[in-house]
Amino acid sequence: MAGRRLGVERICSVLQVAPSTYYAAHGRPASARKIRDAELAPRLLELWESNYSVYGVRKLWKAAQRSGIDIGRDQVARLMKILQIEGVRREKRVKTTKSDPRMPRHPDLVNRVFRADAPNQLWVTDLTFVPTWQGVAYVCFIIDAFSRMIVGWRCASSMKTETVLDAIEMARWSRGRHLPALRCHSDAGSQFTSIRYGERLAEIGATPSIGTVGDSYDCQSVST
Repeated sequence: MAGRRLGVERICSVLQVAPSTYYAAHGRPASARKIRDAELAPRLLELWESNYSVYGVRKLWKAAQRSGIDIGRDQVARLMKILQIEGVRREKRVKTTKSDPRMPRHPDLVNRVFRADAPNQLWVTDLTFVPTWQGVAYVCFIIDAFSRMIVGWRCASSMKTETVLDAIEMARWSRGRHLPALRCHSDAGSQFTSIRYGERLAEIGATPSIGTVGDSYDCQSVST
């Protein structure tokens, strides 16, 4: 503050530290650890940036070892903290199957029997996601259970019902506009219980089928 005399002696007096202790520490040469940190920190930063700035402690430590840098994992963690860098954290898992309890569900006409004697008897459709550098991409695909061929698909930035309808439209143009013997099986996601989804299948004469909720084997076994 203005009017007050500031200096090392006054600060040491307030902190109850001998001035000689301060001057001894201030004039002491850098320790081996400090010198080592000053040498390794820029190299770690360069290595982290060259790997798209996504590496965490473990991966950066492994990368440093591959680059011939003799450093321990704890030292990597400490230097990353000093450099204020960190790895990219895995985001919360995207949930694509969001059932709507208010919507009536179509019956399960497949019961896990993913077999067909001819094309266009059973289609299986699902909506999944793919993480990319630009964000999450949602993909809907339709597989013919007879040939295991993808007959329709759509990639979009959202998992709205339109994504599913576009995939059906592709399958419809590739396989025919009237398929009265077709069953189209899906999970209980809100996109597949929507009125528009049922109407689109009705346009080609197909019958919708929905599997059990929370069953990891349903719908996915056809793609194995």
